[in-house]
Amino acid sequence: MSDADVIVIGSGACGLTAALALARAGKKVLVFEQHDRPGGWTHSFTENGYRFSPGVHYLGRLEEGGDLRRMYDGLGVAQDLVFCELNPDGYDHIVIGEQRFDFPKGRQNLVERLKRHFPKSAAEIDAYFGALVKLWESTARLKGLDGQAGLVQTASAFPSVFKWLRATGKDFIDAYIHDPLLKAVLAGQSGNNGAPPSLVSAIMHAGMVYHYLDGGCYPLGGAFTLPRAFVRALKRAGGEIRLQARVRRILLENRKVIGVELENGEQIRSPIVVSNADPGVTFDRLIGREQLSSRLQRRMQGLRYSVSSLSLFFATDLDLRSAGLDSGNFWYYDHADLDRIYTLGLTDAVLNVDTTPGLFLSITTLKDPSKIHAGRHTGEAFTYVSYAAFEQWAGSRCGNRPSAYAALKEEMTWHMVRSLEKRIPGLSSQIVFASLGTPLTNEHYINATRGCLYGTEKSPDQMGPWSFGPRTEFSGLYLCGASTLSHGVVGATQSGLEAARIILNCQMRDLLTHSGPSLTILPAENPDQWPEHLRRRMEQAEDA
Repeated sequence: MSDADVIVIGSGACGLTAALALARAGKKVLVFEQHDRPGGWTHSFTENGYRFSPGVHYLGRLEEGGDLRRMYDGLGVAQDLVFCELNPDGYDHIVIGEQRFDFPKGRQNLVERLKRHFPKSAAEIDAYFGALVKLWESTARLKGLDGQAGLVQTASAFPSVFKWLRATGKDFIDAYIHDPLLKAVLAGQSGNNGAPPSLVSAIMHAGMVYHYLDGGCYPLGGAFTLPRAFVRALKRAGGEIRLQARVRRILLENRKVIGVELENGEQIRSPIVVSNADPGVTFDRLIGREQLSSRLQRRMQGLRYSVSSLSLFFATDLDLRSAGLDSGNFWYYDHADLDRIYTLGLTDAVLNVDTTPGLFLSITTLKDPSKIHAGRHTGEAFTYVSYAAFEQWAGSRCGNRPSAYAALKEEMTWHMVRSLEKRIPGLSSQIVFASLGTPLTNEHYINATRGCLYGTEKSPDQMGPWSFGPRTEFSGLYLCGASTLSHGVVGATQSGLEAARIILNCQMRDLLTHSGPSLTILPAENPDQWPEHLRRRMEQAEDA
């Protein structure tokens, strides 16, 4: 007897996508989430009345015909989602030293903007973007991500993909660009991959840049509106989610899944389990390395995870728009050697310098003006750091860690504020709230191995044919998430769909059949154009 047709472990973007797709297909689906709220990296939290969303800062491909929009529409979650479009004249601002380079919406607009900055490199810029688009679109056809790739299209895509299969993002940029500053600008979004340009897969670099060529959007209300929409749709389809329900182990019988056991000892039976947890959690903790084949044991032994971070969440009564900020993201770099900056981010270097040489800044109240609380702006800033820098406190309990850990957090909070103040004069004196997340924070709330941001490291030897796929060596056990197909919200969503497609033995298009209302996109820079009820919400927030 089974308690469910499918159990899903974890409610990140991929877990909820797989659960919803399977429930819509008539399966009895049960989702277990160890946190007190769903979403994984797409959750939001509130402190002192300020809402923060640690894992979502912008989403691409939400334009008409875009991959992510097609998935949200087809899964029936779009009716509960509204997005704010980031500044179309600069959804990303790459600031290197004192020079700022704005990335506008639209491939051709970006190409022309870069040519104005680098007129001598015009031909190289054309060649670079032409090759980048060809590489990612070929990869999408090869993987079937476009949902319609035929045999001929797949065969023609192979040579382009194979050429770059073992290359890095730096290799790809160097193949077309010679100007060192332009190279840095084109690598300026590297934080989205969690790896230095010389480490990340060339295909992953191409996919990340391509994802944002038509601009970026932020969910109105914060990231939590994404899992909220999925949970609503899941319940409409007959699925169930249980919060604060940590899975202790996956139950096996003759290498076949038979269910899961929770921390409280309860056992729930199911012939299929989809794990949204990373491979370390799934295979080492929930199954046990001793039960793995020798081949999988060797693979786990050499597996490398992506970087972790220091995450600053703050509120300020400084007028940030007057200070020159807008709804776009700001990538601050002290110099043009971005590979060195990101390589240092793989260590504890940030703990030993006066100010960090690389920072990502998102002002959420400029992306979503309805989030202004008591007239104050909220922001989120991130820099990379290794898990090893905090590993000495890994055995302590969240909320009751040693005083040395608390002292370091306090020191690094103001370290990051001082780093921001180099770019935003007067910020430190007008901070009204600040809180810092560390790799241990990520490990506790997200259940991420070593506090990793993006699952496994996105290097060439761990991507493509060398990455984890949905199927595993255990019958009935499937994987989805940032360590499989790709990372980020769109990659996770696609991986959830791929897991469901394999379980149901169907085509991707068979999972995207909902024909209800499409999602709504509003201009973040022009709230006067918002519907009246949303304008009133924003005005009430500003007056509070």
